[in-house]
Amino acid sequence: MMKIAVIGASGMVGSRVVAEAVARGHEVDAYTRSGKEVEGATAHKLQLANTAETTAVINSHDFTVITVTGDRANLDYSEVSQAHADLIAAAPQGRFLVVGGAGSLYENGAQAYTNWTEDNPYLAEASAFAKVYDRYIAEAGELKWSMISPSPVIAPGVRTGEVVLGSDEAVGQFVSAEDFAIAIVDEAEQGSFTGKRFTAASKNEQAAQGK
Repeated sequence: MMKIAVIGASGMVGSRVVAEAVARGHEVDAYTRSGKEVEGATAHKLQLANTAETTAVINSHDFTVITVTGDRANLDYSEVSQAHADLIAAAPQGRFLVVGGAGSLYENGAQAYTNWTEDNPYLAEASAFAKVYDRYIAEAGELKWSMISPSPVIAPGVRTGEVVLGSDEAVGQFVSAEDFAIAIVDEAEQGSFTGKRFTAASKNEQAAQGK
């Protein structure tokens, strides 16, 4: 049994990571801005921008998942970008994983988001998290970080139990949030991608969509 923290535990990905980790018998602490209860976990209040508290959480758990996207309503990702910069500078000693975006995956030799038009609603978020990823690569040094990017489409669906993993290019077009959580908790248990970014897709995409 591991002691796992999930920061952003009430969101689409975070809540499913909690469920997957609890189902595997791990002890889970769920962190949200409001301290909202998440089934199966112990609830706590935390803001990612509070670097000292976030560092303490990482250092007191076997593995921490950070799934905080930023202010999507106002397309403002400055706070979450700065929070990751400050976290790198604080140099936590524990293992942690950052949930990034699909837009930073490579497509035809370039990061996918660089070919998107200005009216793409996900452009700002993709650009921000691509820069977050670049910062980890350039500055994280010996930190025990990893980052996971989903397939181009991620949505609530079916836990099929079978995922395909890759590194810098998408390995499928769809991953259910439930299967995505499998890849994240697998990384918690196995530590296969420390210091790297990876991606995941549902092996059977139609089944994962409930078709």
